[in-house]
This record gives sequence, structure tokens and C-alpha cells, in this order.
Amino acid sequence: MSLINISGLTFAYDGSYDSVFEEVSFQIDTDWKLGFTGRNGRGKTTFLNLLLGKYEYQGTISSSVCFDYFPFEVADKMKNTIDIIENICTDYQLWELNRELSLLDVSEDVLYRPFYTLSNGEQTKVLLAGLFLKGNNFLLIDEPTNHLDSDARRLVSNYLKLKKGFILVSHDRQFLDDCIDHIIAINKQNIEIQRGNFSSWWDNKEMQDNYELAQNRKLQRDIDTLSEASKRTAAWSDKIERGKNGSLVSGIKADKGHAGHQAAKMMKRSKSTEARKQNAMQEKAKLLKNIETADKLLIKPRVYHANRLLELSDISIRYNQNLVCENVNFTVNQGERVALRGKNGSGKSSILKLVLGEDIPFEGSLLKGSNLVISYIGQDTSFLSGTLDEFAINERIDKSVFKSMLRKLDFSRTQFDKDMSDFSDGQKKKVLLARSLCEQAHLYIWDEPLNFVDVISRIQIENLVVAYQPTMIFVEHDQSFVDGIATKNVSI
Repeated sequence: MSLINISGLTFAYDGSYDSVFEEVSFQIDTDWKLGFTGRNGRGKTTFLNLLLGKYEYQGTISSSVCFDYFPFEVADKMKNTIDIIENICTDYQLWELNRELSLLDVSEDVLYRPFYTLSNGEQTKVLLAGLFLKGNNFLLIDEPTNHLDSDARRLVSNYLKLKKGFILVSHDRQFLDDCIDHIIAINKQNIEIQRGNFSSWWDNKEMQDNYELAQNRKLQRDIDTLSEASKRTAAWSDKIERGKNGSLVSGIKADKGHAGHQAAKMMKRSKSTEARKQNAMQEKAKLLKNIETADKLLIKPRVYHANRLLELSDISIRYNQNLVCENVNFTVNQGERVALRGKNGSGKSSILKLVLGEDIPFEGSLLKGSNLVISYIGQDTSFLSGTLDEFAINERIDKSVFKSMLRKLDFSRTQFDKDMSDFSDGQKKKVLLARSLCEQAHLYIWDEPLNFVDVISRIQIENLVVAYQPTMIFVEHDQSFVDGIATKNVSI
């Protein structure tokens, strides 16, 4: 066991007036299984890059361990997988590698295939196995679940549960819960570390937020009451002071001493009340600094003229005689939210593209309602470039509503002027989500819409779907999200 010490860490990107981190200090135990959470754009990947020494910074980062990053960048994917592993870790035994692969349910034969022929899930597992073979390393794992189906996520989380000494960036609540014992959160105003998993941290955060909100309301009532009391006392003091020359003792002469004493007493009480009000205002100012704004999102789905929108019967899809899926049967009725489930490569995205009307070779029967308006979110975000205004015009959506939706998804106004190609992966995905929410459609088709999207935004979207009940077909491997919104599950 050793410690990673971060002291006075301050960092800002060149040309930026805002610091990503400012005077940040904390410690990490190298034996921890550490989850890493925070909203998109808060600096999670930046922090990992600082640990790796990629940027210059102020402050100190000291550690006796070496840092390795996942996903490992494979320069030549034409090489056999075993050669890739040797590039990662030169000092290992083959039996050790096979042991790691068996834990991840990967067959030994993948080692002797070109790396590019492996599925995304197999590549993820192989690279994790290779990186964990290295001694005296602390692994920085950056969103490993984006190319993993539900079964693969369970395998990888079980694998990580057996390990120690890593930081795991993930927005999958169930995945984090299954394999971490500490969590680090980048909040609006600070960075905090807690023992436990994501759910325990979230429960603690909700309790703290609710306490602060209640305290804020109480202090505001106290401030209002004290303000009124201070005004009344000051008015009484002023009235007595102005009338003291007319006050009589036994009806004979003015009692200036008594009136002056009363005025001074009232003034002292007024100052005491004002001091109490200032203390309450100072206490109030300390609250709500880490309350995350998660305004309710809005969607206006169209109502279709018939109950049934879609019916697939005995659908089979082949590419160049290779069978992708067969005997797919399901219907989509008004208000249903159909989750397509299955392993990577089982044809889920092909089914969605077939429904969209793309030229997909298939057998079977596809019945789609006439004049059906569809809103689609695909997996790819690489095409996004240019300004948000240009995007809104090209997509024929209301620019102000679109930007309002992005604000609710935690976009700052300064990001509105940036080129979309400079956005983080999570921010790009939010652009597609906001566009879809602006579109009035009969059917919403979402293909892994939550990749890279932060947890709070996922909960926002989940609450939106539950509240407005749009008709949907979707593919998503975040089990918590699927459980929260799906009305029907279809296994492919």
C-alpha cells in the first residue's frame, strides 16, 4: 500500500480564462478500487492526463506507482493480438495471460488473430488483461463500457472486482456499484472522496442536498423576519429620539434622559438584530454550492392515428451470406418503449436501420405505419462540426428551444460559441439528444444514446421518458436506465 498525493493542483488549458482545477489537494490509496464520477466537461479525463504527465500544471503530484491508461492506443491493428500484448507488457508468462483471459471469458485463440478482427468487446477485454499484467502500476480506466453489451459489462465488472489499484471513469451506475470500494466526485465547487460505491455516494449526496435546501429555506425565513424586526426597531428608536424633547416628567418638564435611554436601547436592539441577520446571510452563503441543477426536460411526441405503429415478423438479416440475426418478431404500439437486447454483433443496430428505411437486405415481413414521423439518435458523433446555430438550421429545429435543452443538460453559455468538433464525447452525445427532444415525432429510435453521457443527465432523460411516455425503440446497455423506462424487452 502507498499513497498518491495531490497538493495544490491548478490547471487551465492554454487560451482559457477558467481553471479546470484550482488549488486541489487530496490523497488516493493505491489499493483502492476507485470510481470517478462528475458531469460532462468537469475534467475527469483531464485529471487522468495530468496523472500521466501529459500537461504542465502548478502544484505537485507524487506517487511511487506508475500510471497506465485504458484504452491503450494500438498503433498497428494488423498485428496479431499477442504481439500487441507484448508491446503493453514485456515481462509476463503466457499462463498468466491465459488466466486473465479466462476470467474475462475470452478464448486463447484470439491471441493468434490480427487485432482488428476482434470485436470491440474482445479488444476491451484483451487490453484490460494485458494492462493488469504489469507490476507496480495503477490503472486509469476511462469509460470501458461504451463498446460492451450487458453480458460483457457484467464480466468486466466481476473481473475488476477481483483487482485493486485503479481509477474507473464510468457513467453506468450498476457497473460502478458492482466493482468499486471508493468513489471520487468532481462537484461544482470541490472534489470529494468517499468510501463505498456510487449508490452510497448518491444517497449521501441527496441527503446533504436536501439538508442544505431545508437549511437555506429556514435561513431565508429567519433573514426575512430579522429584516422586518430590524426595520421596526430602528423606526421606534428614531421616533423616540425625535420626540424626546416633548416628553414630560410629572407634567412639569421634558425628560430627555429617559427618552434618550429608550432610544439608545432600541438602537442597540436594532444593531443586534442586524448582526443576527448578517450571520444568517453568511451561513446561507455557504450552502447550495454543490447542488447540481437538473431542470426537467421537455418532449412533445406526436400521437399516431392508429394504436400499432410497427410490426416485424420472422425478420432475418444477412450481409454477404453471413447471417446477422433471424426470426426476429415484435410489435410496437402507441406508448410502448421497446428495448432491444442482445450481444454485440447480434443485429440490434441493423434492425433499427431497417425500421428507419435504410437499404438493409432482409427476409420476412416489416409493416410500418404510413406517414410515420421518426426521430433517430445513432451511435456515431464524429460528423458533428461547426456551430450549434448552424446545426439547428440544418436540422430544421428551433434554435432557442435547442439551446434551452442544452442548458438544461449542463451546457454553459460559453460552449455555445465553440465548434462542435471541440466538444467532449459526452457533450456531442447531448447535442444529438437535444436535437431529438426538439423533434415532434411519432416514434423515437435511439441507438445507445447514453454513451459518454454523465449520470445526472441520464437520470434527467430517464425521468423525461417516464413522464411523457413517448413511443420508442432503443438499444442501451445501462441496466439501470433500461429497467427504468422499458415497457417491453426483445431479445435479438
